[in-house]
Amino acid sequence: MKPKLLTVGKVANTHGIRGELKVWPETDFPEQRFKAGNELLLVSPDESVSKPLVVAAARPQKNVYLVKFKEFDDINQVEPYKGWSLKVSAEQRAKLDRDEFYFHDIIGCAVKTEEGEDVGVVTDILRPGANDVWVVKRTNGKSAYLPYIADVVVGVDVPAKLVTIRLMEGLLE
Repeated sequence: MKPKLLTVGKVANTHGIRGELKVWPETDFPEQRFKAGNELLLVSPDESVSKPLVVAAARPQKNVYLVKFKEFDDINQVEPYKGWSLKVSAEQRAKLDRDEFYFHDIIGCAVKTEEGEDVGVVTDILRPGANDVWVVKRTNGKSAYLPYIADVVVGVDVPAKLVTIRLMEGLLE
């Protein structure tokens, strides 16, 4: 079985002539992931080809990171990698504080009320601003939007893939 890989960025474009890449970060820890000396795996869009790389240097620029890898010295070497992903193994994932979760740990969890009533399954997580919103496909086929706040989400059991919620008036309407 292939080891589980987590995407930490996507190559958006090249930058300059010295082999730097513009990387769209897909991680909450870009300064940790793109730190000099870190190993990343460059993976093709169809995931058939992968290439291990070592970060030589990185710096933020607007909404992307400019990343230089030790293996590349000019634009001609990096040009073919536009659209490829940068990944790490699941064992390299960052440790989280209590009550913090990775999206992939929450998506797919069953949602039940404190009384044990089935509500549905978490299908997506939105980040509109003040707090995350968990999208739940209800058992009736409709979607519900649950704010990730202590008054609503009262329990998360990642190993059991179960989220327990407290129903507030109008929450599931």
